[in-house]
Amino acid sequence: MRQRNKKLIRLFDDATSSEKQFHFQIAKRYYQEVVALHPDSPEADIARERIRDMNALSVEKGIYQRIHANAKKILTEIGMDISASPVLMALLLEADAIDTKSENALFVPIKAEYLEACLETVPRDMAEDPGENAFGTGATPPFLLRPGRDDLAPANRTEFEKIVRTAVEYADTLGIFSIPVATDRSISVFDSSRLMEDYFPDLKMTYTRNMSDQETAYFKDRSDWMDGTSLMTSMTFMPNMVAPFIRSAKSGNNLLLLDLTIAGASGPASPEALLTQIHAQVLFMMILAQTIHPGIACVHGGIPDVLGVGGDLDYSDPGQPIINSAMARLNLWVTGFPSAQSGGSTNIVNDIPAAVEESERSRNTLRLYGVHILRHAMGAMGNLNYFSLEKFIEDCKRERNARLQWLRTRHDFVVPLHLPEDPDAVSGIREIAERGGAKNAEHTLKHVDAFARWHRVLAEAGEEKAYFPELKDVVTDIDEEVERGSAAESIKQLQETFLKS
Repeated sequence: MRQRNKKLIRLFDDATSSEKQFHFQIAKRYYQEVVALHPDSPEADIARERIRDMNALSVEKGIYQRIHANAKKILTEIGMDISASPVLMALLLEADAIDTKSENALFVPIKAEYLEACLETVPRDMAEDPGENAFGTGATPPFLLRPGRDDLAPANRTEFEKIVRTAVEYADTLGIFSIPVATDRSISVFDSSRLMEDYFPDLKMTYTRNMSDQETAYFKDRSDWMDGTSLMTSMTFMPNMVAPFIRSAKSGNNLLLLDLTIAGASGPASPEALLTQIHAQVLFMMILAQTIHPGIACVHGGIPDVLGVGGDLDYSDPGQPIINSAMARLNLWVTGFPSAQSGGSTNIVNDIPAAVEESERSRNTLRLYGVHILRHAMGAMGNLNYFSLEKFIEDCKRERNARLQWLRTRHDFVVPLHLPEDPDAVSGIREIAERGGAKNAEHTLKHVDAFARWHRVLAEAGEEKAYFPELKDVVTDIDEEVERGSAAESIKQLQETFLKS
């Protein structure tokens, strides 16, 4: 009997270990063996439910594999619209990267073999990787929110120094410290970065597009720094970013390649098609970076955004955390690229307590499904237009408490995200490109309610899960006794929040 119990425990541990490595079919076989050999055990009760989730997770992983394959197909069969940039064209022509024989491409297609060779050289490891669910600052909001004042202005040197010193007090909570807010002429971006470096020892992010060549080169071979840059949007290049992008790549800085495509506006409304276009645009930036500087470190900064009911970018929208979790899973499960996502912020401006609670709900949703490096989660508000030191402090306190609760109730199970499938993703992206935007495409109209349907599926999927710990939406007391609840209840609470939004 004792030997049987040892084997049962080993089988169950092997199953959960396989889950954590995203080998869902292997985990399924272990769970099936648990049920077959010990059908009356408590582990078998859980294993039967996990078998169903392994099927759902395998389907989900298959969608991410298709997104990766289709993103490469976008680059080789549709191409990116860079013909108006002599500099970018010259780079790729000199490297013999362009498929000049393609007859069906809309724009400039990349040779498949060149694409694969470049992606192979992208490092999959980060020397200063903060790990999964590493929440931090970012977005460089243009305005500092000052209590009791209505002035819209960036931070001055004194205010920025105070923010940096405060961040050090919560270094245990920050997975990444990005430039937290824009500054006025009293302190440059380079000086702001050096100040951050003097106080904060872990992973940091700056942007060098406005720095001198010498200042940009300062971040070369610095494993604790990322240089945030971008180039592509809506399948074409941004003219003002060509020179900064090339300079950062030539300098050898660790690149955070950012793409902030918005569903239904600058990209498709379907979640799968949205991720496919974003992924294609980030892969294209990776290819250019590797062309300029082979082996340069690239962090996948595909950050999908959603429109709110009013038609504007809305960080309070419940779709924001789940679509960013899906983008993270694409890289965690399939590509292996280091990734940075967005979430944990809010569109609220003038109500700090409400903003703090809404941000925490978003972070807890992201933690439930899992992300990698998460920017914008601490201190940002008003759809990334404002940084509030008061909110930052409360965010960090709440995050400490939430992490403690998560550690006390942590589990080894992966929660299915049930990403909706879109078999027409590639043709939809082609149609959007041909019609000059998502708003003019039939594909967009077909998927206008895609996120609402996704929310309903997630709400229904939370039923009959009796083994997940309950992660409360808002944690206020670090000494509060942590209780275990059902998965149905925990996921249902999260999704009720979605539907009320």
